This record gives sequence, C-alpha cells and structure tokens, in this order.
Amino acid sequence: MNVTSPLTDIHIDEQSEIPKYVQIAESIIKSITRGTLKVGQKIPSINEVCYEFYLSRDTVGKAYNLLKKKKIIISVPGKGYYTTRTDLISRVNILFMVNKPSSYKLQIYNAFVNAVGVNAHVNLSVYHCEEYLFVKTLEKNMGMYDYYVIMPHFRNKDLRYAGHMREALKMMEKIPKHKLLLLDNGKSEISGNYASVYQDFENDIIQALTEGLERLQNYDRLLLVYPAKAVHPYPSRILHGFRKFCLMHSFDFEVLDQVSDEMEPQSGDVYITIEENDLVNLVKQVREQGLTPGKDMGIISYNDTPLKELLGITVISTDFKKMGETAAEMILNNTGEHIKNTFRFLNRGSV
Repeated sequence: MNVTSPLTDIHIDEQSEIPKYVQIAESIIKSITRGTLKVGQKIPSINEVCYEFYLSRDTVGKAYNLLKKKKIIISVPGKGYYTTRTDLISRVNILFMVNKPSSYKLQIYNAFVNAVGVNAHVNLSVYHCEEYLFVKTLEKNMGMYDYYVIMPHFRNKDLRYAGHMREALKMMEKIPKHKLLLLDNGKSEISGNYASVYQDFENDIIQALTEGLERLQNYDRLLLVYPAKAVHPYPSRILHGFRKFCLMHSFDFEVLDQVSDEMEPQSGDVYITIEENDLVNLVKQVREQGLTPGKDMGIISYNDTPLKELLGITVISTDFKKMGETAAEMILNNTGEHIKNTFRFLNRGSV
C-alpha cells in the first residue's frame, strides 16, 4: 500500500485559526479532487497521520469522523479507512445559511439554486437568528464547503435586532475570504476582501418612499408598524430610514409596535407594515370600518410576496429573485464584489 502521496498532500498551518482537524479533512478532500485519492482507495490510518504530524489521536479522529459524517470515507473493521464517493466533491459544494424560513428568504434560496445549476450542491441551514446555533453550525461545517453563503441577522438577549454578534463574527472571520459571500445585510465588521449582495436598509426605504412621494402627500400621517422585539427581529436601520424620510418631507408620523385589535385605522393615515400578521389585522380592520385603501387611507407592506401582489397591496421591497441570481453569478464567475441589490416602490393601488 502506498500512503506517501496522501500524506504528502496533508498540510497543517500552525498559524491558522482553522482547527487542525478541519485542515486535515480539507486536505483529504483536495486529494480526492485532484485525483491523488481514488474511489475505494485506502487512506492513511489515524496512527500514521498522528506520527507524521505530531498530532493527538483525538485531533485526527475528529477529522476522520467529519469525513465519515459527510460520507466521503468509510471505515472497514480490521482494514482501515477508504474513500467512498466523489460525486459531491466533483461539484461546487455550498453551505447556504439563512436566519429564518420566511417566504422571501426562500425566494432568494430557490433563485440561487436554480441559477447555480446542476454543477453545484447546496445545503440549506436555518439558524433562526440564534448566535449559538449559527456558531455551532459553522464549527461543524468549517472547511467542508467550497463556499459559505450567509445572511447575517441575529437577535440579542433582549429580542432586539443585531447585525453581528461577537462569537458569530469570530466564526465568520475563520472562513477564507474567497469562500465567503454575505447576503442581505450590507453592514459588516468582517475584515478582508469578501463578496456580498446586500440591502442598504436605511437608504433603501428613503429611496423607495421618495418614489411614492407624490401619492403619499395626499395623506395626513405616516405610521410604521415596526416590532422592536421579535423572535426574528428586523434591522433597526429600517426604522431610522423611515424617520429620516418623514423629517425630510415634513410628514406627521408615528411608530407602532403592532396592529392591535383595539386600534382603529383613521382616514388620512398611511400604514407601513413589516410583519404578515400586522398586515392581515390591518386589512381586516380597514374592511370592518368600511375604509377604502388608496382612497380613504393607505397601506404599504415591506417585502413583496406573491400573495401581496394578488391582493393588490402596494409594497416597498428588494428584488429577492435578483439577489439570489446575482449571488449565484458571483460564485460561478468567481468574483468578489460588493453589489447593492435593487429596491423598489411597487404601487398596486393601496396608496
């Protein structure tokens, strides 16, 4: 048995922040990609790798367990470890991390998957804005993918929005920058040159409402329904942008936490809702009071969905399909740009 070549292909960088067991696993994957290791070929034993690189059995064992979990190698009792597949390795492997399973996040994901095509394998991971789950997911998958596409949106212990959290940021810093692509959130403290397709939440809402300014000036007051605390909170820059727009154009305005059952929409008001439940409650109350959206009062919803289009609800929204497609193009073309995604005011007659 010749183990010299696979051992030679294993590289350990003592200065790297990437754990050594991940470096070992990634080295073996690269050996398979280059053809140094073939399907069904025996790989160096744990003891051989330990001896060659002065590593503990725990470290090398973790690397092999990672590869076994990914079904890249198998262990044969009494014989050793063998490579078992190359189908995923021969394609581009992508970890796609979203903060919540909303319809518009899935629009981005589906557009991305369709655009990268059959030459890529994309794994979807949802971390529900939880820093702990995010960190654990990246720890488990560090070094196992060609690209990491991440939407970094978190909540703090007070259920308020946080664009980045300390431990999450530290984990993202460990990803080689040429493998990292940030989606949706343009504000980042990550160092180095990485790719991104982002929304500028503060300026986007200013720009979109300015597009609808002529219609908005027919009303007396603007109300933003912004849930400050939520399981999946929204960027506070949306709120800042709304306030700036109202001050710029001398609108009377108010910020509400939710559309409550006791609230009575008034003629002359324009409501901007973010959460689906608030939009449903608002439409229900407007109908009960006999008000006509687009005539007596106005309704604008944040983030477009097919249902809002069907119901004729005016929206201010980024182009989710375009975001996913742009991200895919950047990976396919291996470009590391920062691209601001399109944001639009789509008038459907409810203002």
